[in-house]
Amino acid sequence: MAGKIVRIAGPVVVGENLKVFVNEVVRVGELVGEVIGIEGEKVVIQVYEETSGMKVGDKIEPLGYPLSVELAPGMIGAIYDGIQRPLDVIRAKTGDFIPLGIDVPSIDRKKKWDFEPAAKKGDKVSPGSIIGAVKETPIVEHRIMIPYGVEGEIKEIYDGKFAVEDTVAVVGDREIKMLQRWPVRRQRPYIEKLPPDEPLITGQRVLDTFFPVAKGGTACVPGPFGSGKTVIQHQLSKWADADIVIFVGCGERGNEMAEVLLEFPELLDPRSNRPLMERTILVANTSNMPFAAREASIYTGITMGEYFRDMGYTVALQADSTSRWAEALREISGRLEEMPGEEGYPAYLASRLAEFYERSGKVKNLNNTIGNLTVIGSVSPPGGDFSEPVTQSTLRVTKVFWALDAQLAYARHFPAVNWLNSYSLYVDQLKDYYSQIDEHFVDNRNRAMAIMQQESELREIVRLVGIEGLSERDRLLLDVAGMIRNDFLYQSAFHEIDTYTPLEKQARMLNVILLFYDKALEALSGGKLLSELESSKLVSKISEMKFKEINEIEQLEKEIKEMS
Repeated sequence: MAGKIVRIAGPVVVGENLKVFVNEVVRVGELVGEVIGIEGEKVVIQVYEETSGMKVGDKIEPLGYPLSVELAPGMIGAIYDGIQRPLDVIRAKTGDFIPLGIDVPSIDRKKKWDFEPAAKKGDKVSPGSIIGAVKETPIVEHRIMIPYGVEGEIKEIYDGKFAVEDTVAVVGDREIKMLQRWPVRRQRPYIEKLPPDEPLITGQRVLDTFFPVAKGGTACVPGPFGSGKTVIQHQLSKWADADIVIFVGCGERGNEMAEVLLEFPELLDPRSNRPLMERTILVANTSNMPFAAREASIYTGITMGEYFRDMGYTVALQADSTSRWAEALREISGRLEEMPGEEGYPAYLASRLAEFYERSGKVKNLNNTIGNLTVIGSVSPPGGDFSEPVTQSTLRVTKVFWALDAQLAYARHFPAVNWLNSYSLYVDQLKDYYSQIDEHFVDNRNRAMAIMQQESELREIVRLVGIEGLSERDRLLLDVAGMIRNDFLYQSAFHEIDTYTPLEKQARMLNVILLFYDKALEALSGGKLLSELESSKLVSKISEMKFKEINEIEQLEKEIKEMS
């Protein structure tokens, strides 16, 4: 039964004469909205489009289902807004601007896909069972699963070309189609959550070696304006060893998202040498788009991530940035006249963030495959203040902290991750994996971290008494710390070799620097002067090794071993 509007406060609309449930999708006039509260006879709705021109008395029509995403072949390579409307399709239909109330299917209903059965007539299936596959792109096989709530014997299964709404199998009395829907605010089920034991290799040395995130783990990337949050998210999207990448541009500036949309189709996947968009989904909800849809965008992204995780894939979700999401939450809360918490954010900010990050993980799926969903969220604290509520609430639930430093960014040191403030709680869990790459990997990592800490302490002494007040051994330590900082941690995103460093090469590079340190200490003990060591050709070779292939680094290692 249709109701009517009795109050309008920006994107928040109050209606009456409605029989609805919380999270149900409604049509407010011609616009899309979601029920977020029921107060007696009044129904509170957040509208995902601009409400200007709307008036009291306009019609509200319940649609009978919760805010959901459509899950089917055709998602990979798509560019959606915060409520999964395909922006490229809308642009082709209406031009550069999204008209109010436009209704476009998230998945193309007409395109036919080659469905290859993986099950046969008579097989017993249950929710999550894989009954077939579609080659969605040359590098992604879209596995068709039995939807939740369906169980029984396959009575019929077909082979051939089908649209997503065509029947591909019959289980009991249910027709199975390739298209599924899932409520975005509800976590998809699995059998059990497993401890993460493999790193998400990003090719970024400061992350992979110093502060790794596990597949199925969570990471927080806070930093002030201009410190490179978006740059690091782009690098992760390009190079992380995930099967599927979902990039959610949540409230970021339009020019930044435009850069993503223009750049990603041109990029090649380093593993397959195919276009990166063939394993990527983009969710774009920029700062000039309705902020209520911004609140839904991260749920849209993570639900799609869970769906591919259920197929047994490794999925990386980049959310840039959750601060903009929290600001949307704060604005909606203000319109609802709720009691504000710290800095005006709603009191439930921390629990909402925890619920979001909790949907990550390495899991045993209902079909007994193992899938991973890694969530990396950037945070934009005002003035770089890490004590503000969004950063602190995020740090409570994430296990990796990549603290971006504006001073490093201004010095053109990228990735601008501060090695003294950052941390990863996955290092011990990943020790066995790293030992397979190099038995000394973790020890070398810990030793390099200790050197960087000692350098910080020595810098304080230098400020007081000058460099002449240090012993030659301490000055050597400063030189080696400089090598770690400039020759290992600093990385050029524009150099074809340096932009991505395999883990084996990272281990070898760090080993070269520490081996030089050991040999230099021996030389100092033998009476050699520090100035002789600093002018050695080996120093310049070390500074160039990040641009070299691994076999050339192995040769450099041999030269250092022969150093006297």
